[in-house]
Amino acid sequence: MELFKIGFFPIRLLDIVDVTIVSIFFYIVYQRIKDTRAKQLIIGLLILIGASFVAAWAHLKALNALISFFSGAWLIGIVVIFAPELRHFLIHIGQWRGMGLLERPAEQKAVEEIVTAARMLSEKQFGALLVITRDNQLGSVVETGTSLNSQLSYQLLTTIFTPNTPLHDLAVIIRGNRLAAANCLLPLSDSRTIDRALGSRHRAAVGITEETDAIVVVVSEETRQISLAIDGRLIRNLSPAELRNNLLSLLH
Repeated sequence: MELFKIGFFPIRLLDIVDVTIVSIFFYIVYQRIKDTRAKQLIIGLLILIGASFVAAWAHLKALNALISFFSGAWLIGIVVIFAPELRHFLIHIGQWRGMGLLERPAEQKAVEEIVTAARMLSEKQFGALLVITRDNQLGSVVETGTSLNSQLSYQLLTTIFTPNTPLHDLAVIIRGNRLAAANCLLPLSDSRTIDRALGSRHRAAVGITEETDAIVVVVSEETRQISLAIDGRLIRNLSPAELRNNLLSLLH
């Protein structure tokens, strides 16, 4: 159904819906990449798309052929260079399924063990990185550390992160109610939104959540603050009760 015209072009209701959907999609993509290295590449791609429209409208055949050649190379470059960002974006879309990680009783028990460990580590002023998996099981990250496959407990977590013990450095990986591995290496984030006063532990927490759907609990040995990293964001200075509520909400 035609609503009105702009010049010789009729505007239908479906056209408005179409443009709105595409606009929302690009807004979501921009929000995901605005503080990452992908931003400059996407801006360049949009300029290339705009130039292709101009070339097609003005019938500039040589320019159109050149743009078509570079468009193919550009798309290949995006897939190769920004594979982690693309993977994380697709994982984020997949999370809209609304499925939980565990059944409620097991979920609550695992969360209680994590919260108790975070509280005790904070009180002792021991630094810690607790990575909780969801759909992505982080197999490549587990391989960088020491495999444990142990029952999750706050006693084991606090023992691991006690200074000068063999596994206290780096991160532990938690899968459901099992402690999969310890002493695991995480990728560091290069996001400019992270407070410069924060060290590599917090950058590692944000880094793994930029590339996967993991949730990370961080305990600072300098400030004793408990923080939560999710989707490339850092929620700082949480109380044990706030940490518990956030984890239950995110995991269910």
